[in-house]
Amino acid sequence: MAKVAVVTGGTVGIGRATAALFAERGWSVGVIARDPGRLATTEAALRAQGVQALAVAADVADQAAVARAAEQIEAALGPIDAWVNNAMATVVSPARDITAEEYERVTAVTYLGQVHGSLAALRLMTPRNRGAIIQVSSGLGFRSAPLQSAYCGAKAAVRGFTDSLRSELIHDGLKITLSVIYLPAVNTPQFNWARNHTGRMQTAPSPVFDPRLCAQAIVFAAEHPRREIYVGRSVAQMGAVQRLSPGLADRAAARMWEAQLESRPPEQPAGNLFEPIPGEKGIDGRFSDRVKPSRQEFWTSRQRDVFYGVLATGAMGLGAVTMGGPLLAGMALMRVLPKPRRR
Repeated sequence: MAKVAVVTGGTVGIGRATAALFAERGWSVGVIARDPGRLATTEAALRAQGVQALAVAADVADQAAVARAAEQIEAALGPIDAWVNNAMATVVSPARDITAEEYERVTAVTYLGQVHGSLAALRLMTPRNRGAIIQVSSGLGFRSAPLQSAYCGAKAAVRGFTDSLRSELIHDGLKITLSVIYLPAVNTPQFNWARNHTGRMQTAPSPVFDPRLCAQAIVFAAEHPRREIYVGRSVAQMGAVQRLSPGLADRAAARMWEAQLESRPPEQPAGNLFEPIPGEKGIDGRFSDRVKPSRQEFWTSRQRDVFYGVLATGAMGLGAVTMGGPLLAGMALMRVLPKPRRR
């Protein structure tokens, strides 16, 4: 009997690429999302790959709806082996211009959606004492950026929730794994439909990565559980600089304001925050000409720990360097970063 994976937000972008890769590897796939049209085409595409598939309409902000969807998928496909919390929403705006209702909605989808998915998966996995839960996060979950306060806050909350839950699973002796995938800027359609108050079209700051690389990291975590996986060298660099000199990282992040915006106005400023935007959107966004060619660049937390050990040793040796020295040390020591996982 084939293993079963569930992907929330699985009809577009990274979620769609992940569902397709699970199917390519012979998994049965359940998909949870909001738009009925994309759910139907996604389910048909997965079945065309020769696997069982079921697409269920549900808003991840609705805990009861997520629990019902999980039970429906298990009844149709069999016991769920891997659950991927991928759905997200955001508002591109200075914090002062985001309403309380918008903050609540981003939090409900991007943070509570992962809580709801994790709890739904746990209820089904705990009696079997097995399963993998994968949280799709971002480098912005530990190194925030301007214009992204709602999203960054939600992703930081995911990290806190997951670490706490992981400790509980260890305490209870459960063999259910929790992995967090930290992503870079990715070429997905999300940049076209995020709610936007800036008056300027959102763009993906370089470097931009392929959604299929992210899918490889997610499926790897389902098949070979790791505590954390960092996708793209830019995420590893963000983590290193944040640890070495957070104040310097704040100033560097401030320069990301303009890097996130184009001069032209947004096409859909209201975005998909409260209602889905209909139509087939596919996997890729509009930045294909800027995508890094590598589709194999990700590092696990095991490799990261080795790197930070070397980084700490190097930083101590360069302790006498003047202000900015820690950043220079980190940049130099990036050369000793362990080789990424090859899939």
